[in-house]
Amino acid sequence: MAFLMKSMISNQVKSFGFGGGSEEKKEEGGASDPAASQGMTREDYEEYQKQMIEEKMERDAAFTQKKAERACLRVHLREKYRLPKSEMDENQIQMAGDDVDLPEDLRKMVDEDQEEEEDKDSILGQLQNLQNMDLDTIKEKAQATFTEIKQSAEQKCSVM
Repeated sequence: MAFLMKSMISNQVKSFGFGGGSEEKKEEGGASDPAASQGMTREDYEEYQKQMIEEKMERDAAFTQKKAERACLRVHLREKYRLPKSEMDENQIQMAGDDVDLPEDLRKMVDEDQEEEEDKDSILGQLQNLQNMDLDTIKEKAQATFTEIKQSAEQKCSVM
């Protein structure tokens, strides 16, 4: 048990660079060439590195595009609801370039919402809402409003 503890401590000390010089030199000599350590030729390793860099660039470009699309949606919603603009969203759109547009599925959702709101704002939409309301509910609301107005008037005017 004591040998095992001593071995573990010496390995930790070696990993921090405090000794065991002969073993480290042997390991470093074989690992000086990254291609050899991965079992590839130098050309294969360079090709692999190029592919990795190209894939990373493609992922970064796709990520930037998605961020810009989301920013475009937020800008659209801010305009729709008259909220203050965000410089961060505008910067993300500019970083992605001019080809940023809402994704097709989001565009459909926004268009559907806009159509629903236009229908509700129209006179026919208001009439449909009245048809859907219960006459008793309308009477109750009117009575409650009348009572509320009467009470507030009584509080303000001591003559009544």
